[in-house]
Amino acid sequence: MRHQLFHGGLPRRLTTGRRTAGILLAAAALVATAVPVSSAVAEPGSTAEAQHSRTPPYLDPRVPTAQRVSDLLGRMTPAEKFGQMTQAERGSVDADPTRITDLNLGSLLSGGGSTPASNTPAAWADMVDGYQAHALATRLHIPLLYGVDSVHGHGNLVGATIFPHNIGMGATRDPRLVAEAAHITATETRATGPQWVFAPCVCVARDDRWGRTYENFGEDPALVQRMESAVDGFQGTRTKDLARPDRVLATVKHYAGDGDTTYGTSTTNTYTLDQGVTRTSHQRFRAVDLAPYVTAVQVHHVGSVMPSYSSVQWTDVPGSTPVKMSASKELLTDVLKRKIGFDGFLISDWDAVTQLPGDFATQVRTSVNAGMDMFMQPYNAPQFEQTLAAEVQAGRVPMARVDDAVSRILRAKFDLGLFEHPYTNRANIDTVGSSAHRAVARRAVAESQVLLKNDRRTLPLKPSQRIYVAGVNANDLGNQAGGWTVSWQGQSGNKAFPGTTILQGIQHEAKDVTYSADATAPTAGHDVGIVVVGETPYAEGVGDVGNGGHTLNLSATDRANIDRVCPAISTCLVLDVAGRPQIITDQLPKADAFVMSWLPGSEGDGVADVLFGKRPFTGKLPVTWPRSETQEPINIGDAHYDPLFPYGYGLTATR
Repeated sequence: MRHQLFHGGLPRRLTTGRRTAGILLAAAALVATAVPVSSAVAEPGSTAEAQHSRTPPYLDPRVPTAQRVSDLLGRMTPAEKFGQMTQAERGSVDADPTRITDLNLGSLLSGGGSTPASNTPAAWADMVDGYQAHALATRLHIPLLYGVDSVHGHGNLVGATIFPHNIGMGATRDPRLVAEAAHITATETRATGPQWVFAPCVCVARDDRWGRTYENFGEDPALVQRMESAVDGFQGTRTKDLARPDRVLATVKHYAGDGDTTYGTSTTNTYTLDQGVTRTSHQRFRAVDLAPYVTAVQVHHVGSVMPSYSSVQWTDVPGSTPVKMSASKELLTDVLKRKIGFDGFLISDWDAVTQLPGDFATQVRTSVNAGMDMFMQPYNAPQFEQTLAAEVQAGRVPMARVDDAVSRILRAKFDLGLFEHPYTNRANIDTVGSSAHRAVARRAVAESQVLLKNDRRTLPLKPSQRIYVAGVNANDLGNQAGGWTVSWQGQSGNKAFPGTTILQGIQHEAKDVTYSADATAPTAGHDVGIVVVGETPYAEGVGDVGNGGHTLNLSATDRANIDRVCPAISTCLVLDVAGRPQIITDQLPKADAFVMSWLPGSEGDGVADVLFGKRPFTGKLPVTWPRSETQEPINIGDAHYDPLFPYGYGLTATR
């Protein structure tokens, strides 16, 4: 039986506006013999006109992009093409950057925590430009595309503006704010070198036990689609915007279904959900898991898509077995590229090809033929290029498939203006972590707070009240920001990056504040107790419930802090700093008010803004809040839906 995953006609492909300006001035070998096109406009018969006639079409910005791509592709050797399909981690070339030239590398990335020795904006720009010089030293001077995980700000960079993670942004229900945050992230990222971000995550989080729940905007596909304004924030709304110094190429991930995997199906390390199997029918997959990608492609014209590590197993196909997304020609080529009309390029996840069945040659052949265009091979780029070359020479991978992949990659580089301006435009470098950018992050924090309980009009607080604050998470920037902050897994503590903790935010509003991390300081004489509970940082499957002791339950320490403070002080408020709902069913009655703060990032003042009524509570739950861990997965629309708090719940409170 043939299943139709996408109905309706093909979208009009985005073909207008693919123009760039200037010529490649950075390739020294070329500059020595060529006159810039911008100075080659002259009267017929002039020397400048003759010089222009000798300029390769791919270096002439007056030539349409499609023609530039075709011209460059026609000049490339197979080895140069294979290089464009390869992305290496910077750590694999940093000691010997000539490898970039020798391998004709098309792309580099910084994985989580992969930074220059001096983690400053200028050092980042210098690092990327240094790598770029080696790419421009290749025969055809094809510039390098540099990618980074700017998932809630330029998180690898110390001093960048750190926004709430996506689950908090989903709670804001504010697409304009999401776009503004993405635009700031794009500005700070590109000003420091990288031109490409592996964001936003547009998966639909259907099981909150997943360690990547906080990377998603919510459990409802319609909410995720609304929040895809992030793509516009990154890229702009016109193709020509990509060449601006405040825009980057966006990546929607992880195509498709990785928020919908079945608990216990992962075979990676000791993960339970991440990189597992999505067991679903074609109809449900189309409605839940595929829908955000249709919007990303057809409405926002996203430039790249990252397929998931996860697998899909069809429940409506007898005998169906799980197929890894990186191997699914049905979903990568037939559905995404042909039916949905995606004309950008696919970038694999970190070494994802090695999770496919067979030896390395079989893995490479399978994924290329399925439709993967660029391969993230962090530390084995030479092996990948050699293997791909052998597969093409043997006729097992058609050169036409390689040409298609390379054409898609080259077009992105032309659209980004890299052939004209390959080096970092540092005009916005002084805006990194600026007060203006942090003010937007502070507003995002305030809008993300969800008020779940407010008995006796506990909130808003008054600055005159004597306040007792307990809990480590009240004064820990690392816990407040979560994973993907300076390092892959994130880290507890206040030394990794600048910002304002929730405690500091409270102290900025109230004059009389006592802080006790373990709630052992005397409570007498205080009007209000604030207990801050929550999680410590994790990322990806490391944070899956059931892996490494991770659970949705509050820690014994957090429960003890609530038990010490709430009975002792007449008014008690609990804040939860976490990347997903936690089980609070037994603790909720002990508190007069309860606020879900999510992972607010670097601006703890934003939490204080709503606590003290400077901004109203407007946040709404982007996911359903379970009564117990065993209720997961629980989502709006379930036949038997009895959560502690339903999807969309959120009280308001103003002074």
